[in-house]
Amino acid sequence: MINLDWDLIYKKHEEFLQALSNPNLDKRERAALQKKETEYSNLISAHKNIENTQKELSELVSQKNSEKDPELKDLFEEEIKNNEEKIKILEKDLEDTLYPADEKDERSVFLEIRAGAGGQEAALFVSDLFKTYSNYALSKNWDVSIVDTSTTDLGGFKELIAFIKGKNVYKYLKYESGVHRVQRVPKTETAGRIHTSTVTVAVLPEAKDVDVQINPQDLKIDTYRAGGAGGQHVNKTESAIRITHIPTGVVVTCQDERSQTKNKERALKMLQSRILKAEEERKESQMRAERKQQVGMGERAEKVRTYNYPQNRISDHRIELTLKKLDIIMASGQLDEIIEPLIIWEKEERKKEDTEFSKYLK
Repeated sequence: MINLDWDLIYKKHEEFLQALSNPNLDKRERAALQKKETEYSNLISAHKNIENTQKELSELVSQKNSEKDPELKDLFEEEIKNNEEKIKILEKDLEDTLYPADEKDERSVFLEIRAGAGGQEAALFVSDLFKTYSNYALSKNWDVSIVDTSTTDLGGFKELIAFIKGKNVYKYLKYESGVHRVQRVPKTETAGRIHTSTVTVAVLPEAKDVDVQINPQDLKIDTYRAGGAGGQHVNKTESAIRITHIPTGVVVTCQDERSQTKNKERALKMLQSRILKAEEERKESQMRAERKQQVGMGERAEKVRTYNYPQNRISDHRIELTLKKLDIIMASGQLDEIIEPLIIWEKEERKKEDTEFSKYLK
């Protein structure tokens, strides 16, 4: 059972309520305080539910012990068991509140897949991987739209950026960030030799305005003609957008929409998401340096998964999971067999982290 200093928690919650009553708070300060107040409020609510249920359980035990009628005793016993089960569920809820999931889990994402080592073969695997993610998104009722691509003459992609819109997209796809290694005989290989190639995947949660505020004066915006298939529209109107964020040097492009305005809106959203991700990675690196140990989820530079085509095997290296159904997973996008265990793994990793409430543990 989790033992916390509830007096201090209640006191801290009251401080947040008092701070929120200040009418001079700006938008960012108010949002940060409201987030903290909600966290403490949820924790207190979970605690009260456990206390009330424990009180009911105690009363039921007392009534059962004083009851003479065997049938009524059995009824009390059944109620006692129900309450004991309820307490277990409530304690799990309390634990989830103590070690909260990423607040960005519910967001849509920008998915970036880039060819790494392996040249044309890596570019072809970018295409294969994107088809798998697209089928997975379809099974979740998410919408997928391509933002920008850089193609090769064999039908692969040096780079592919897509926007995946829906509920809890980041919750499920964030584990895809990292280096994906593929082992197979390339279409370009005449001697039948197995090659090893890599692609990198980055999953950026869609940023909200409150997360990243961009000064328009810090932006350099260029327009150019969209490339690729698209009929008369292509190469005749300068609808494609390139935005450079001067302070950070981050560059984003978008040519998916025929409207320059829509491309600009999408590009600005992607720019916010990249800046948010870079800031989070900077903070995480700082925390790791202070703790002098590796914590949290895998970074982009880490090899997260291997796709071995000759053995029909897909392996996730973070949880040491291997499935002998690579063909089915790649064709159908049935990634839940890998992602669901990763969700459980991440929850266990969160318990090792310092959280907002760690200081209240007795």
